[in-house]
Amino acid sequence: MKQPLAYIHPAAKIASNVVIDPFVTIEQNVEIGEGTRILSNVTIFEGTRIGKNCTIYPGAVIGAVPQDLKFRGEDTLAIIGDNCTIRECVTVHRGTAARGKTVIGNNNLIMAYCHVAHDCILGDNIIMSNATQLAGEVVVDNYAVIGGGTLVHQFCHIGPHVMIQGGALVNKDIPPYVKAAREPISYAGINSVGLRRRNFSNDTIREIQDIYRFLYLSSMNISEAVERIEAELPATKERDEILQFVRNSKRGVIRGYV
Repeated sequence: MKQPLAYIHPAAKIASNVVIDPFVTIEQNVEIGEGTRILSNVTIFEGTRIGKNCTIYPGAVIGAVPQDLKFRGEDTLAIIGDNCTIRECVTVHRGTAARGKTVIGNNNLIMAYCHVAHDCILGDNIIMSNATQLAGEVVVDNYAVIGGGTLVHQFCHIGPHVMIQGGALVNKDIPPYVKAAREPISYAGINSVGLRRRNFSNDTIREIQDIYRFLYLSSMNISEAVERIEAELPATKERDEILQFVRNSKRGVIRGYV
C-alpha cells in the first residue's frame, strides 16, 4: 500500500503488500520483500535490498553512498535480511569495491541513531543499542549484543554471543561468548546469562570458561595460551571456534583485566 505523498521510482521492485507511509523516497534499483513496512520520511537509495517482514522507522537512510574517499561510484549494494527492525534515524551505507556490499542479516534490531558503514557484515539475531557506530568493514557475528553509544573501529570483528558494555571504544577483535567492558576495552568474563538464554548447557558454559581461563586468567601470552588449550582441552565446536577466531584475528583480540 503506497501513500500518494511517497515517491517511488517506477523501476523499484516492491512486493504488493509492502506498506509505504507518506514522505518516503525510494530510488531505482531497490527491492523490498513481502510484509515490510516503511514509515514516513525514510529514504532508500539505489542498490538497496530489503527482505520480508521488516519495519523501518522514520528518518532512516538506507543505501546511501559510503563515506569513503576511495569510493568511485561503483555499483554496490546494501542488503537487509528478513524480520529486521531499523529504528529512527539509522544510517546504513552501501559497500565499496572492498566487499561490494554491506550486509545486515535476519532478525536484527538496530536501535535509533545507529550507523552501519560501508562493507560491514552483520549476522543474525544481533542487537545494536542506540547510537552505536560501526566503521567500515566491521564484522559482527550472530547473537552479539552491543551496548548503546559504542564506537567500533574499522576492520574489527565481534564474535558470536558477545555482550559489549555501553559507551565502549572497540579497537580490537572481541572473541566469541565473552563480555567486554571497561576502558580500554577488556575481557570481563563470559556471557553466561546470554548463553543460558540460548540453551547452552552448563557443561558447555564451563568448557568455555576453562578456555578463557587459559587465555585471560593465566600468565601466558595469547600464543602460549592457544597452544595449551589445543593440547590440554578436549576438542569441541566451541573450543575450535574460539581458537580459529583468535588465530585469524588481524587486529588482535582484546586483552584481559586491566
